[in-house]
Amino acid sequence: MPIPLVNSIASWFLKKRFHQMELFLKYPNEVQLELLNTLLETAKHTEVGKEYDFASIYNYKTFAERVPIRGYEEYESMIERSRQGINNIFWPTSIKWFAKSSGTTNAKSKFIPVSQESLEDCHYAATKDLLCMYLNNNEDSQLFTGKSLRLGGSKELYKENGTSFGDLSAIMIANMPFWADFSSTPSSEVSLMSDWEFKMKAIVQETIQENVTSLAGVPSWMLVLLNQVLETTGKENLLEIWNNLEVYFHGGVSFDPYKDQYKKILPKNSFKYYEIYNASEGFFAIQDSNDSSELLLMLDYGIFYEFIPMDTYSTKDQKVIPLSDVEVGKNYAVVITTNAGLWRYKIGDTVRFTSTNPYKIRVSGRTKHHINVFGEELIIENAEEALKKTAKSTHSEIVDYTVAPIFMEGKEKGAHEWVIEFKKRPESLEEFSHILDHNVQQVNSDYEAKRHNNTTLNILQIREARKGLFYDWLKKNNKLGGQHKIPRLSNTRAYVEELLVLNTVGTYSPN
Repeated sequence: MPIPLVNSIASWFLKKRFHQMELFLKYPNEVQLELLNTLLETAKHTEVGKEYDFASIYNYKTFAERVPIRGYEEYESMIERSRQGINNIFWPTSIKWFAKSSGTTNAKSKFIPVSQESLEDCHYAATKDLLCMYLNNNEDSQLFTGKSLRLGGSKELYKENGTSFGDLSAIMIANMPFWADFSSTPSSEVSLMSDWEFKMKAIVQETIQENVTSLAGVPSWMLVLLNQVLETTGKENLLEIWNNLEVYFHGGVSFDPYKDQYKKILPKNSFKYYEIYNASEGFFAIQDSNDSSELLLMLDYGIFYEFIPMDTYSTKDQKVIPLSDVEVGKNYAVVITTNAGLWRYKIGDTVRFTSTNPYKIRVSGRTKHHINVFGEELIIENAEEALKKTAKSTHSEIVDYTVAPIFMEGKEKGAHEWVIEFKKRPESLEEFSHILDHNVQQVNSDYEAKRHNNTTLNILQIREARKGLFYDWLKKNNKLGGQHKIPRLSNTRAYVEELLVLNTVGTYSPN
């Protein structure tokens, strides 16, 4: 299809979609409440709908009083029954697919229900909206002159009891219309390979022959792939291979630790980076303008949002509030009700609102991924910001990291231990640790108070990781690829102790 015609079609769809978006931009809370009523009406004859008498719920107050907040553990038995092919448990249409997620807080797999409605009206709709926003902001884009290099999960789809499970990306690829394969690379056959390391080699061989104009995937794993592309081709940067490359759509982990490395292999001032916020449970937010650090919360994807202020999370004073009550700058745990039958479900993420007109957010971390052993309440957002500043000032580059507490022993005070794999090592680790410690204090007043005169905490310690340590840990735990990553922050030393054992064994072999 000629590019001008493709752009004309995209422009028509864009204008039509913008009219729909204007509705939730102007009337966000009304749109959300209407959506909640639609979800309740749709599911009133399900087992869950009958248990909580959805038919008699006419407002948010009754909904919040009657339906309990749940995590995966409380949902698991219902999901397992649904995986056996039993219908109408929490959603009226049959659930054929389950997005398998190992999570990052424990080794147990989670199976998140994916309905036809959530696939079409949430995940696929968001992909279209992302392209629309990008094209609207970049009218001279040549996106459709080439293909999008997509890097999804490494799991195949496994069928059992008439239902299928696998990575969300695998579910989406397997259900895409046939024509979508023509605009993407690698082929579906390669994308769905289960052996991650073999798959990476196959992707390199296939994609270097294509005219790639965009990238899409998790920053950490995409960087591994792109470095392999450069090694295979012997080129200095990606523009020597794909000279029409113009944008990278990324999500899954914070981009900050990787941004400088991407700029080195993509030395083009006009190159764009677009962030998304999605998960197995749904697609939530999209960067809606060039060079923005905020994400627009999408309110018409069949997801009703609630939030738990993190200062009350998991306490006897915990409170849950609707979107209309959130405040800028506060940290919230996200609770969702979806068109796949998740009712008041805690997804485990935390966000901070940067605007309430329209509603825009930044992902700040995970509810279970923080360090609060000494009352310092260090969250991922703090760690990422401090590490980015430190790497810049010490002219170093970070591949991966994790942080754990060093517990008090006897009269010895506690501290934080950072295990960091460097791509470019700082001249002095001692200087690096002092600068990082200072930067953490600058972004976290609680940490600063505990560090004041070494009141509770000693200066943080840096443990340098050998090349490939984090890769080897993920491989050892069968977590290569997709959105898998080691937890950034933990209140225990479990991950760090495993890494320190592996740190003495040189087994790195990603190629």
